[in-house]
Amino acid sequence: MSVISDNNDFSFKKNERLYHRNEIQELFKKGSSFYLYPFKVIYIADPFEAKVNPQQILISVPKRKFKKAPDRNFIKRQVREAYRQHKILIDPEKLNRNLRIAYIYTSDKKMPSDVLTKKLKKTLERLHQEFTV
Repeated sequence: MSVISDNNDFSFKKNERLYHRNEIQELFKKGSSFYLYPFKVIYIADPFEAKVNPQQILISVPKRKFKKAPDRNFIKRQVREAYRQHKILIDPEKLNRNLRIAYIYTSDKKMPSDVLTKKLKKTLERLHQEFTV
């Protein structure tokens, strides 16, 4: 059995979730954004500090489009899983930035997990390109 190092850790811990009200408000006020169907992605990149959580995300599925909570939770679970598997595409230490990212699901239909994973992977690749250029 091999031991997985922290760099290859595919977990999604609480410190990776963006949940402080002030940080969320700052993200929506000062953050940059782009749209890549079915996500609107809002992000802020701060200078890298090791003591701060290097990468935090917020996942939002509007109640206006999905009235039932189980539907919203299912989509959030799909997005969280896709992010967990592909978060290594943007390594904050290599980019030398702390990232805060909000994913807003804009479609009014549920998507299969594999399609959602491909779309989320494209958003992460685009974020990586924005900070390496």
